[in-house]
Amino acid sequence: MKDTNIIKENRDFRRAYAKGKYCASPCIVTYILKNRFNKVRYGITTGKKIGNAPQRNRARRVIRAAYSVLKNDIKSGIDIIFVARNNSHEVKMQEIFNQMKYQLRKLGVLK
Repeated sequence: MKDTNIIKENRDFRRAYAKGKYCASPCIVTYILKNRFNKVRYGITTGKKIGNAPQRNRARRVIRAAYSVLKNDIKSGIDIIFVARNNSHEVKMQEIFNQMKYQLRKLGVLK
C-alpha cells in the first residue's frame, strides 16, 4: 500500500493551481504537480457554488471514495488536487470514479 498524505496548506494548493497540469470534466477538475517527496499527496476543494454544507460534504465524500479505489495505481511523488464542480454532489461515486480514472490516465499519473 502506498504512503499517502493529505494536502491542507494553502500554499500547496496555490502551487498546484499555478504550476501544475490539469484536466477538467463535468464533475471534477484534477490538477497534478510533481513533489520533492516520494509520496502521493492529495487534496480536495469544494467551493460555495456547490451548495450548502451537506452537499459540499457529500461531494468530498464521493471524491474521497473514488480516490481510495485508485490510490494504489498512482505513481509516487505526485501532488493531486481535486476540485468539485457544481453537479458533483448529485452524481454517483461510479461516475466520479470513471472521470477521475480518465483524467489521471490522460495526465500520465496512473501506472
